[in-house]
Amino acid sequence: MNDIDAWVWWLVGAVALGIPLVVTAMPEFGMLAVGAAAAAVTAGVGGGVTVQVLVFAAVSVALIAVVRPIAARHRTQRPQLATGVDALKGRQAVVLERVDGAGGRIKLAGEVWSARSLATDRAYEVGEEVDVVEIEGATAIVM
Repeated sequence: MNDIDAWVWWLVGAVALGIPLVVTAMPEFGMLAVGAAAAAVTAGVGGGVTVQVLVFAAVSVALIAVVRPIAARHRTQRPQLATGVDALKGRQAVVLERVDGAGGRIKLAGEVWSARSLATDRAYEVGEEVDVVEIEGATAIVM
């Protein structure tokens, strides 16, 4: 065991921590692997065992404390820029041809769209403003 430098063992540990990262997709293993790599660098420049362990712990804990909450926030956060049909939901449109449960036409975002009333018993006349609540294919559902 004394024949192999400490930095090699830390690199082996980093690789060993990287395997469950790939298999389980748990980013915490990657953060621990980075901590082990930092400890390997510390060992490579001559740091003692105590310093190596402290560097491993500090880097790992810092990454988990900082990166994990940021990643969790990004996972739950909706995109700030809606594109495609998602950008049209909630917008107002003007009725060009009577819109009811069977269909009609509206002008939405400068384009003519087929439309259908959300409430099948409700009709909207030419010139009325409606709100787009959903897009189904090429048809806007309005109310």
